[in-house]
Amino acid sequence: MKLNQITVPSLDLRLSIPFYQKLGLHLIVHSSDQYARFVCPDGESTFSLHQVEKLPEGEGIWVYFEEEYLDERVRELEEKGIIFETQPTDQSWLRREARLKDPDGNQLILFFAGKNRINPPWRIN
Repeated sequence: MKLNQITVPSLDLRLSIPFYQKLGLHLIVHSSDQYARFVCPDGESTFSLHQVEKLPEGEGIWVYFEEEYLDERVRELEEKGIIFETQPTDQSWLRREARLKDPDGNQLILFFAGKNRINPPWRIN
């Protein structure tokens, strides 16, 4: 089994689509502002948005995008006007992360973990 796609809710795809394009995702499907799908620039995974009338309550959805050259990428995105909540920071769970929110408040984390992404020291054998 391979994870193909994550879909997150959006109140207004007209705002969200350009945001994700600015992040570097490539729009491959767009159906009358109800649904949009992107392909990630590395690999074959896809990410999509679907129009909703109301966003979920609570902490919502957290989406992690892996970026090998995290610090450089964050600087590039900031130059394009993307606002980060946190700058790249080394975490105790052996990842370097920078956090931001999309126009709908979905939590996005750009991170790099190297070999620890799949094989952290606490991995269950």
